Amino acid sequence: MNAPLPRRVALLALATIALTLAAAPADAQDSYPTKAVKFVNNFPPGGPSDILARSVADWLQASLKQPFVVENKPGASGNIGADLVAKSPADGYTVLFGIDTTFTVNPHIYKGMPFKPADLKPVMVMASSGLLVGVHPSTGFKTLSELVAAGKSKGLNFSSAGSGSPGHLAAEVFTEATGMKISHIPYKGNTPAVTAVLAGEVDGGVLATPGMLPHVKAGKITALAVTSRQRSRLAPEIPTVAEAGLKGLEQEVVYIAMVPAATPEAVVQTLQRGFAEALTRPDVQARLVNLDLHYEGLTGAAASKRLAELSERYSRVIRSTGMKVE
Repeated sequence: MNAPLPRRVALLALATIALTLAAAPADAQDSYPTKAVKFVNNFPPGGPSDILARSVADWLQASLKQPFVVENKPGASGNIGADLVAKSPADGYTVLFGIDTTFTVNPHIYKGMPFKPADLKPVMVMASSGLLVGVHPSTGFKTLSELVAAGKSKGLNFSSAGSGSPGHLAAEVFTEATGMKISHIPYKGNTPAVTAVLAGEVDGGVLATPGMLPHVKAGKITALAVTSRQRSRLAPEIPTVAEAGLKGLEQEVVYIAMVPAATPEAVVQTLQRGFAEALTRPDVQARLVNLDLHYEGLTGAAASKRLAELSERYSRVIRSTGMKVE
């Protein structure tokens, strides 16, 4: 019997990386790592990127017989942690774990960046997830089209996890794609943003699915759609925005690992192999499902292309809507 599709894709990615590694110099692979490796997560503890970092670190520590430690360096929509890694030695001992918006959104909304995106290169695009479009039941909205119609006629308030966050970007994507009038209300994190929807402080939000779903199941938030290309594995009954007739509202959060651009390719390949092995383990796959993440496993040119395409799209949205850091 054939393996499930996500498993087959993951195994294919692992095989491809293994073949690439076979061509790398043996001495470079054998000598790295010789000391502790630090994973810098540029968002607060407990979030999906933090959980991914710790899951991968646990496996690599067991596999490569060196300590792999995770440090959280949040702030400035991910810029602080990314800057720390960008200015670290290019030797593979400091690795950034985060999400794409540090590279695909921040350069377009910050007047000055402490580092250049080209200072870092991807080790792997590990996974992606959509967001959930949820509203307070008092709005009366039952479908995405009703939400859009109300947004066009009278305007709506959307919460987000902060300026420059995926939820903020989603509000601007909705504005650009539909002509809705949306007032963005930033909060300090995803949990307060969900609480604002729950309390009726705002009409709704486009926020991380795991944080919204318990309240959806309790009937305290109405789910209208998910923004990913496929339905959520946590709530397969909720349609995608494309299925609701609004494909232009698709948006995914992409989870990435980066290193300083001058890091030797043999070191990058050793990390890629370890990442692929970790992310295909059954226990880690179960965590991906619980976080509503879909494995991608993109490396090299494919990873760079994925990020470049997102940056180009978001640049257009930001220019069109005037999105900015508040």
